Amino acid sequence: MPRRRTALIGLGAYLVATVLLFAFTGVLVARESIFLWLLVGLLAVSLADVRGFARGVIFDWLPFYLILVAYDLLRGYVGANPLFPPYFLPQIDADRLLFGGTVPTVWLQERLYRVGELPWYDVASWAVYMTHYFAVFAVAACLWRVSRLRFLEFRAMVITLSVAAFATYALVPAAPPWMANDHHLIGEVARIPGSVWTELGIAPAASIWDKGTSLYNPVAALPSLHAAFPMLLLCFFWRGGAVVRGLAAAYVLAMAWTLVYGGEHYAFDVLLGWAYAIAVFLSVRWIRRRLGERRARARAAAGAGLADAPGSTAATRRATAGSSGASGSSTAPGSTSRSGGRSVRCRSRAPGR
Repeated sequence: MPRRRTALIGLGAYLVATVLLFAFTGVLVARESIFLWLLVGLLAVSLADVRGFARGVIFDWLPFYLILVAYDLLRGYVGANPLFPPYFLPQIDADRLLFGGTVPTVWLQERLYRVGELPWYDVASWAVYMTHYFAVFAVAACLWRVSRLRFLEFRAMVITLSVAAFATYALVPAAPPWMANDHHLIGEVARIPGSVWTELGIAPAASIWDKGTSLYNPVAALPSLHAAFPMLLLCFFWRGGAVVRGLAAAYVLAMAWTLVYGGEHYAFDVLLGWAYAIAVFLSVRWIRRRLGERRARARAAAGAGLADAPGSTAATRRATAGSSGASGSSTAPGSTSRSGGRSVRCRSRAPGR
């Protein structure tokens, strides 16, 4: 069976299994569950090259997974054992400064949110919010199938962005709007994604580790990784054409709306997440470009060294040319030598003439 047909059959079976999995166990949100199911999908489309799939799991995906699991563990630990008390007011003041004295989350919920009701835009916001848990990894899987080099670059960006965000969470823990509402620092704010979970009656799938919310850090809000990852996708696929660029930009804006309206983040958190994503994208691209230039110079130097080595073809050719030039410089009068491909008659002047 041709590889393409095998991959299509495997993909179809995987999609059917995914629908059944979500129907019977709930939506996957735990990172280890998502990674495991993602690898099942990659195996399904790699049945014609199982050995290559195994190499990819060991050298490409396992390091990726372990680094992000370490990020989850450290984020949860810092959440349970904070280095500093969480900040509440700076984000609120920043939003009021940016939006004329108004906190956008409070303003939007006062006009759109209705307790006990489930309008379409709440469901849409919940759906966009849920993509955070798998969108980046689904894109990484597609890149791995198409171009391993692009996958490695994207992986480096995701890891760098996560590490930068964690460092900020540890040093500057920041409370989200729903927590500020609990402390009566702003107007009424509901956590809309959570309420939609309840209204829809959909349960998240249990974590394989059965950790529940022990890895959860409620004050890991600044910057917003929910906002940063869509912006990273926009930057990464910016040259993919107008359609791809437009879809990525729409995703960025949809996630921003979801986070602010849903009470999960301030607008300032979102803007800072965008800034982090752009900075990481440009930094990783610059570093990879410099490393590529350095490797190119090293290869060129190695090639020149081989060319100058004794016994090499180029060295022999230069030595032959040098000996020919030396012999030509002492050509006897009356003899014929070659210069530039032409025969030159060397004449001698007789004494006295």
